[in-house]
Amino acid sequence: MDLPHTGSLNQSRELLRIETNLFNLYIQGKPFHPTVETLNLHRNADLEWVDAHFHAAPLTDTLTIETIAVFNHEDGGVRSWGSGDVCAPTFYETQAYELVVEKKADISLSFFHDNVHLRQAVKPLGKMILSGILNFQNEVGQSELELRLNGEAIFRLQLEIFPAKIDYKNDYQMILNDVNAQIYNLSFDFLRKTFNMTGLKETNHQSLTEYFTILQHIFTQLVQAVERIKLSPHSKLQSENRLVDAARVKRAGKENIGFLAKRPQLLVKDSLNGIISVSGERYTPTHMLETRRHVNYDTAENRFVKWVLVRIGQKLKDIKTRLSQKSRVEDPELTRKLNLMLSHVQRLLQHDFLNVAEMRQLSISLVLQMASGYREVYRYYLMLLKGLSIQNDLFRLSMKDLAQLYEYWCFLKIHHLLSKKYELLKQDIIKLNRSGLFVTLDKSQQAKMEYRNPVNGEIFTLFYNALPKGDKSPTLSQRPDNVLTLKKNDAAAEYKYIFDAKYRINPAYEGTPYFERYRMPGPEEDDINTMHRYRDAIVYSEGQGREYERSMFGAYVLFPYHDEERFQQHKFYKSVELINIGAFPFLPNSTSLMEKFLDEIIMDSPEKAYERTTRPRGTKEYYKDKMSGKNVLVGALSKKPQLEAALEHGFYHTPLRNITDHKVLTRIEYVALYQSIRLFGIEEAGISWYGKVKDWKVVPRSAITAIPSSRGATDELYVVFEVDKWVQRETAIVPAGHGIYRILYTTDYIFNRAKEVSELRLETEEELRDWREKRRAGKVKVTLDREHVDQGSSVVGIEVE
Repeated sequence: MDLPHTGSLNQSRELLRIETNLFNLYIQGKPFHPTVETLNLHRNADLEWVDAHFHAAPLTDTLTIETIAVFNHEDGGVRSWGSGDVCAPTFYETQAYELVVEKKADISLSFFHDNVHLRQAVKPLGKMILSGILNFQNEVGQSELELRLNGEAIFRLQLEIFPAKIDYKNDYQMILNDVNAQIYNLSFDFLRKTFNMTGLKETNHQSLTEYFTILQHIFTQLVQAVERIKLSPHSKLQSENRLVDAARVKRAGKENIGFLAKRPQLLVKDSLNGIISVSGERYTPTHMLETRRHVNYDTAENRFVKWVLVRIGQKLKDIKTRLSQKSRVEDPELTRKLNLMLSHVQRLLQHDFLNVAEMRQLSISLVLQMASGYREVYRYYLMLLKGLSIQNDLFRLSMKDLAQLYEYWCFLKIHHLLSKKYELLKQDIIKLNRSGLFVTLDKSQQAKMEYRNPVNGEIFTLFYNALPKGDKSPTLSQRPDNVLTLKKNDAAAEYKYIFDAKYRINPAYEGTPYFERYRMPGPEEDDINTMHRYRDAIVYSEGQGREYERSMFGAYVLFPYHDEERFQQHKFYKSVELINIGAFPFLPNSTSLMEKFLDEIIMDSPEKAYERTTRPRGTKEYYKDKMSGKNVLVGALSKKPQLEAALEHGFYHTPLRNITDHKVLTRIEYVALYQSIRLFGIEEAGISWYGKVKDWKVVPRSAITAIPSSRGATDELYVVFEVDKWVQRETAIVPAGHGIYRILYTTDYIFNRAKEVSELRLETEEELRDWREKRRAGKVKVTLDREHVDQGSSVVGIEVE
């Protein structure tokens, strides 16, 4: 394919010329979009243009189209167009086009478009000219332009407006499909959890338009569901008794005993072969009952399927009748669609398993709820029965503000990525009132989804168009599109991340400053600056007068770009790891980087999550000093009675020679007791008791009278820690192959989280981070170079068991 010369991209050309007996219509503008050319959009596998929809038609007999000429990409001019000819993409979003209508007579001709801004843009210029600049902004898809004579539509022009930042036939259509699929999945899940149908009832507030809107999107799935039922319809075995000649009965059942007892006229005397004895006489029956069983499809479930199809057929006929009564200009596409759907319904009703009686009452059986085919028909029935009121035209496939649609899609796609691995607990996108289900996804409203991590039970929430409770900006209002809030075990703080959808991309034209800096397409720099502003401006406070804290740990731009592999070399992707601000390409077939990152931040330990964000200078030294302050002394018991004495009298004693650095005594805040396997056995071994130090003193061993010394009175110096109150841990810290020979120092942070004695020896920041990360994935084994942790010198390994 030959691309146009660079200079031609900026030249205005004649794109469309239509000559009629009443007027001539012209559209001029740029036939190419530079971003489309740079990103190679709207091409097939052979890099040829895809086909664009174009249609022009008179709506009255008074108008005759004489010639139509459209832009030709091959020679840069216009060529004659006839019905059935193909066109290449010519009209794009956010690009201006000049429309001129030249009247051939002084007639009352006006321009009309559904979009009020476009409608008002075209105005009379003198008596014979209508002129204006059309800019479709972010509305893509088929756009209808009408000319009206004395208020009545006489001419309709259909153009297809292509996106300038994403591929229309692939990305745009998939975004629409994703939005619809996610809304329906949420709706079905809501209905499944909410409704318990006990009878037939329809809403009185549902319009035919609403009904048909829903039906269009579920009709194909409904037909497929009925076809699946046809392969294995639900049935029942029915018994039928017939009176036949006794000689023809192959198998006589017990029911004949009662039958013949009431009909003695069917018995004749037969002393030789009689099988029935009555008063010494033998009789043979002339006729008997024969039971035959056959498969019967007349079940409640099949009656229900038939009832649903019949009702749909009636509704479709009502819609056709309403359309004919409104004297509207006939829409051949709509008529064709209605007729096709009616023919499908009639065909399905001809299936043998639907040759059943009318349904009088609906009972929800397990077949309707669980059987393949029946389950889907029942769900679609609920959707049609209750109605689905969609705000902001989420189900309209003709025109859409693509920037807003992309924003909706980003939120729903993030939800989809999360729902694949985590359990959805709550959602408020789908709501119910007496007139039906409502989808509240709207730029003016807020929504949130709450999930649970099945691995560790942690709860996290995805907010749309809202900030979590307590977050605000004391200066100017800040409202990012999506905020993910993570509540992690063993952490008081919530970890919050912003994912802001931006339907903008800088294509990095050669010679521009953006190209010189980054060498590839990416998000706009202004959008990255917005992420910095969000992270710094949004703060958290627990109440009035309390200190403000920055609450957002990261902020990222989601933008439409398909080449994930290439973007990993972009500065704004690498910055995510460096300062937790950056961007992710996000399109239907480009979600792997985003999905990987979501998994990472959800599985991050609190320490790893904290370290992702940019910390003030000096933070590392501050926490290094804080972690170096070991304020817990874990002391081994020398004999079993020492435990009883310590608990009874509230103290712990150890020889002063065990404490080589006497300055450590001033930092000890807690004392814990280690019970060895040798003294207490496997069941009682470990660390179960600890207490807060109230006071400490150094005394001779002879002064400790609560427990006598095995060596008798001695003047050896001992340290006695007076404990305020002994507390027993919910779960003991078990030895697991390691022990404490004399005493060990650790921090209360490690002590409160440790499960095995060896974990008390973790000291460096790297060891702590490695331990916490692996602990979130399962049970961890910390191995030291010595059996007794207080005698070991280093950690050998930290592995997940």
